[in-house]
Amino acid sequence: MIAFETLFTKKRIYISNEKSQEGVFAEIYEDLLRQDCVTEAFLTNLYEREKFYPTGIDLAPVNPKLPNIAIPHTESQFVKTSAIVPIKLNYPVIFYNMINPTEKLKVSFLFMILNQNGAEQTGLLAAIMDFINSCDKDELNTFFHTEDRAELFDFLKNNFKGVITND
Repeated sequence: MIAFETLFTKKRIYISNEKSQEGVFAEIYEDLLRQDCVTEAFLTNLYEREKFYPTGIDLAPVNPKLPNIAIPHTESQFVKTSAIVPIKLNYPVIFYNMINPTEKLKVSFLFMILNQNGAEQTGLLAAIMDFINSCDKDELNTFFHTEDRAELFDFLKNNFKGVITND
């Protein structure tokens, strides 16, 4: 099992002023590298994976008020821990849709997955979607627009109920 305290830490919650996918990825990579959470090859592989396997998700079917999100990640050999890294984007960034890869989405929030154990990937994705589906949509919308790292962390602590197993 992966505990909440392992998945989320206050020092791995970000608010980004970058205006491009590349800028956001580079900004977060630098800090994750400093924290020894990823390898030096992480950034290159994150770009490559996003190019061929887009991670944007249109949340309109869940609730039209919610902004689009993305769940970028790469293979486990490029990370040194398992975690979910929330990133609030102050400027929407273009991602391609996971379901329809030719469709561009303006994304306002990322849940970057660091997955040291490849077997956990599906569970981490499912836990994020369970979180989105189980939250009150007005509260979730407020969460997605929050610009305070401590408030983001507290909301996750109170509402992220996903249980991850290592099966």
